[in-house]
Amino acid sequence: MDFTFTEEQQAAVEAARAVFSDVAPDRAPSPALTPGAVAEDIDRQLWNELARTDLLGLTLSPDHGGAGLDPIALCLVLRESAKVLARVPLLESCAVAMAVQRYGESTLAAELLPPAGRGELILTVGANGRSGHDPAELAVAARPYGESGGNEESGGASAEGSDWVLDGVQSAVPWAQVADWIAIPAHTAGGRPVLALVPRARDGVTLADQVSTSGERLAEVRLDGVRVSDRELIDAPGCWEWLRSLLTTGTCALALGLGERVLAMTAAYTGRREQFGFPVATFQAVAVQAADRYIDLRAMEATLWQAAWRISADAGGPLPAAGDVAVAKIWASDGVRRVVQTAQHLHGGFGADTDYPLHRFHAWAKQIELSLGPAAAHEEALGDLLAAHPLG
Repeated sequence: MDFTFTEEQQAAVEAARAVFSDVAPDRAPSPALTPGAVAEDIDRQLWNELARTDLLGLTLSPDHGGAGLDPIALCLVLRESAKVLARVPLLESCAVAMAVQRYGESTLAAELLPPAGRGELILTVGANGRSGHDPAELAVAARPYGESGGNEESGGASAEGSDWVLDGVQSAVPWAQVADWIAIPAHTAGGRPVLALVPRARDGVTLADQVSTSGERLAEVRLDGVRVSDRELIDAPGCWEWLRSLLTTGTCALALGLGERVLAMTAAYTGRREQFGFPVATFQAVAVQAADRYIDLRAMEATLWQAAWRISADAGGPLPAAGDVAVAKIWASDGVRRVVQTAQHLHGGFGADTDYPLHRFHAWAKQIELSLGPAAAHEEALGDLLAAHPLG
């Protein structure tokens, strides 16, 4: 394990900082003052700039017009994006593209990845299932078209060249209304997880608007007899598990970037806010709370890079990579909540002022916390992994 970033990864960070330096967190209306979604579309200006600087193709292979970097580089860029609350599907589009590149057929990759890297095509993914509590793949069933061909009864794949049919619901799919393709996790009759790539405009796909806690557009994606070709359904073992881990790790990177920006805002505010003739940052109670949040962020950072490294390197260990992802989720879910709560407390009433951006970061942090799920659930999952893989 080596946490030293390569020159290419550091160059990606510098490019991202240059792009995001022109983005203000209040570029969209406040979620506290806007009924429904804050905007109908993503930040197209920013999306185009990310494409122009080749950041959308960062993790694609040179064969598809990309830079060939790894998930660590993506997490570094995501960390910077969260500091300005970037309203773009950077995580979803890049993660799905990486899964297609890693597990999909070459013809599907050739069709989707070059335009995705150029920003001409947007990918998203339904990772929440029907309710957000059960595994996402259980919310959609995949069966061979016509219920014939293949050995689906035993959980195998359909016959080569045959189509599949999808039925089910994925809720809270980010930016589904503007995405060109939606990655849908599903399960076969034998219980095997698969990943289907479905064009948004395909017959049988209907969208119902939903809104996130941060005011961004989500959608309930309903699939009613949606037919997909054999090449559009990825049944390679481990595909959905790998994509789910990447999405989770990327969300932890967003939590880290957001928390770092919030703590910096808090330090700046308490450094200039005076009481009894002294900056409140010099008061012991304030300094201790800020120090505790700094420790949270350093723990979030260490566990994030451990998880990202395991995914990037396919490295072995005493536990599966899911164990490292679970630890990162535990720290990110609890840590980002503690950081924004402390920031609100130390800002006093000013933190709730809708002319000041802190309330926006609070809303985004709550959405990230909800997306990751409660730390207790991840602790239970980690306990199950420890029981199944005794370290002694």
